[in-house]
Amino acid sequence: MQFYKHESAIIDDGAQIGVDTRVWHFTHVCSGAVIGEKCSLGQNVFVGNKVTIGNNVKIQNNVSVYDNVYIADDVFCGPSMVFTNVYNPRSFIERKTEYRDTNVKRGATLGANCTIICGVTIGEYALVGAGAVINKDVPAFALMVGVPAKQIGWISKYGEQLSLPLSGEGTEKCQHTGDTYLLSGTSLKLIQE
Repeated sequence: MQFYKHESAIIDDGAQIGVDTRVWHFTHVCSGAVIGEKCSLGQNVFVGNKVTIGNNVKIQNNVSVYDNVYIADDVFCGPSMVFTNVYNPRSFIERKTEYRDTNVKRGATLGANCTIICGVTIGEYALVGAGAVINKDVPAFALMVGVPAKQIGWISKYGEQLSLPLSGEGTEKCQHTGDTYLLSGTSLKLIQE
């Protein structure tokens, strides 16, 4: 076995887990899950069958990654954050054919106790604040807070807030890395690393 599995973890036959990934206490990985290399799945994590998790993803304690959630490389999922896969659940109506895809792009951070309503895309390197509720797509590099979440700024790849306005034109250089960001309208791009 090229990954670490705590003795209390359950990994169903057929699950694919990459090299140097760590699966901690009381975690359950279903048979159809595909998990990349160098990931960490904390205590009491659940990973469904129709889930893909990239490389170097950190999923903290008490997170359930349900079917139709797709997580790219370098994503951070904070403690007890919540994914959903049915938009309008009822206990007395079966809606397994109505699951909506949720895509979390490279480098995004999902803060502790935030909720991601299914069917959205979280853009590259976006940061969702602790406790926020995401109910629509999040642009790359956006800083999102509140219930429902609103964009309050832009965040660098390094993880520091940029001083650019929410919309307009402009550039800013990250003081930590020297990376340059270009704001054009309501989108931000990393133009020079």
